[in-house]
Amino acid sequence: MDEVLARWLTGPEGVAALAVGAAQADPSSLAAATALRRQWNPEQAAAVLTQEQLRRRAVAKLGERARTLFLTQAGLEQATRPAVAAWRARVLAGSGARRVVDLGCGLGVDALAFLRAGLSVVAVERDPVTAVFAAANLSGAREGLDDAPTAEVRCADVVEAAADLLDPTDAVFLDPARRSDRGRSWRLADLSPSWEFTREVLRGRLGCAKLGPGFPINQLPDDLGATWVSERGDLVELSLWSRTPYEPGSRRAVLLPAGDELDAGVRREVPLGEVGRYLYEPDPAVIRSGGTAALAESLGARALSPGIAYLSSDTLARTPFVTAFEVLEVMPWDERRLRAWAREHDIGTLEIKVRGLDVDPAELRKRLKLRGRGSATVLLTLHRGDARLHVVRRRTVA
Repeated sequence: MDEVLARWLTGPEGVAALAVGAAQADPSSLAAATALRRQWNPEQAAAVLTQEQLRRRAVAKLGERARTLFLTQAGLEQATRPAVAAWRARVLAGSGARRVVDLGCGLGVDALAFLRAGLSVVAVERDPVTAVFAAANLSGAREGLDDAPTAEVRCADVVEAAADLLDPTDAVFLDPARRSDRGRSWRLADLSPSWEFTREVLRGRLGCAKLGPGFPINQLPDDLGATWVSERGDLVELSLWSRTPYEPGSRRAVLLPAGDELDAGVRREVPLGEVGRYLYEPDPAVIRSGGTAALAESLGARALSPGIAYLSSDTLARTPFVTAFEVLEVMPWDERRLRAWAREHDIGTLEIKVRGLDVDPAELRKRLKLRGRGSATVLLTLHRGDARLHVVRRRTVA
């Protein structure tokens, strides 16, 4: 899609065409294409139907408001989940921000959250089509709100624009693209704008950078606070902070939507012990932040094997930072033994969780050829170097 087509799509005629596209049962079908081409040329019809397909796909990630947003495939992949964007906006607003310069705004999902938090936004996007879509998304958010904070989108290179845009009183937000010619990338060298630019812009300024949760921990700067963020158990990002409550060098796990936080403290090994009545699987944000030891200490729990993030205790802990399981049986790990156990207990549906062992749960489940009517959960992991099978059931702890 080029910029001319993007402006048509976000204009009055495009919006009317989108309404027709939204009414199609299957926007990927020949019937939908035929219906749109009765009124619009093939290029316009294709753009409308592609947009409708993206909107329907985006609902799972962005919620119902995705049905009115203008989207691109790449922009949707990198877009922040609404709960995470809202949390970040609250942190910046609570830290004294009044205007945010969003360098690399993409489709404007974070900028929308800044507006809703009462912050004015200057958003910069290099790609012309994405910039047109971001401007339309922000314009739609401000309709009917005369006293709303201001929003502006500029199509420019973020590195070139930063020097002219950034005022000492502004907060800054960066979401560097993490893609290369081979697709999504975790390499620092593939960040755009560069890691060096991101570091320099944040230095001494109120702001935040959104990075992938796979960022190399040993390359985290000591002058920035770090938060690993999960939403409903999915680890979604690493956020780096300057001049906010997340102090330089701090490492925290943040669980959304509730906003529970765990200070990871100093990275250290968890004391080993025996399997107790309960097993705990820490939230992935806790694990990635290095907070497993701090969590174990707060729970009075122990690890089963070095470097494996299952914890155990004899009493049921009440904490949002773990998924808890009650241990029903423990036996040496052996596939034939599991098959016999499943047959004996009439198991047809089996949840298999694995840590520290080279076992593919999906492939194992196929090989077991379960035929029963019951269901169960098993955890396969190491205990002091020995592979063990734990039959468990989930327990509510929050």
